[in-house]
Amino acid sequence: MRDARFRGFAFGEAAMTWKVTVLCENTVPVPALIGEHGFAAFIETPDHGKILFDTGQGMGLVANSLRLKTDLREVNRLVLSHGHFDHTGGMLAFLGVHGPCEVTAHPDVLSERFRWMPVGPTERPVSIGMPWKEAYLTSRGAQFRWQPEFAEIAAGVFVSGEVPRRSAFETGDPKFVVKANGDWVPDPFLDDYSLILKTDQGLVVILGCAHAGIINILAHAVEKTGDERIYAVLGGTHLGFSPPEQLDHTIQALHRFKLRKLAVSHCTGQQPIARLAAEFGPGFEFAPVGYTLQV
Repeated sequence: MRDARFRGFAFGEAAMTWKVTVLCENTVPVPALIGEHGFAAFIETPDHGKILFDTGQGMGLVANSLRLKTDLREVNRLVLSHGHFDHTGGMLAFLGVHGPCEVTAHPDVLSERFRWMPVGPTERPVSIGMPWKEAYLTSRGAQFRWQPEFAEIAAGVFVSGEVPRRSAFETGDPKFVVKANGDWVPDPFLDDYSLILKTDQGLVVILGCAHAGIINILAHAVEKTGDERIYAVLGGTHLGFSPPEQLDHTIQALHRFKLRKLAVSHCTGQQPIARLAAEFGPGFEFAPVGYTLQV
């Protein structure tokens, strides 16, 4: 088994068991890739199955997949982390390349979502949900499989399902709202999914945005899989949009998990990234477009 850091375009390396490649993210480290506010990851499993986790906004998915030599046509299943446009907007682009494909998601992924944002001199709720209606996506080949609970979707690959909120400090961003009985209420994010890979080295947890709270997610992954070893955590943590004190408590809790690798991206935020890099030293990595994790 081995673990390799991002090496530009070092393709054709020695055989591996698990490989995760970031296809969509806010930043790019080299020319010819496209950055966008969003996230998508391409997972290659030991039995040669391939899973796409999220699709970004749709501007960079196909172009980046071609540049990084990850063939979207070989994907066996698409998994959606939650129903925001920056994780689901690329579904049409993906289906256009792939054709009909099974899509695993929580049923709330189709719900209307909003965030309070500045519009002129005031703030108002702005729609940030999935930009496509279910009927339109199914007409283009999306075959939705609703899965609200923790489940194994391929050998050694699990979706978190609904994550219990147990850590009092993971309060999240109150500006995310949904409409209920005519009122704006906090978005419960029941559809916040993470993908969990059970490898020989321990768990690899891939986050979409971690709206459920990264510590809640990791505790849930350990409880459900029965494996206390967390080899790596990769993806968005949403700490850049959370109260500052949440970052302090999160760092303390993360140390207790004894992670070997923390590779954050997307919604983590520049200041939290700098703090995490200082706290975790050589165990910290940034995961832009093209980043690969091999285990």
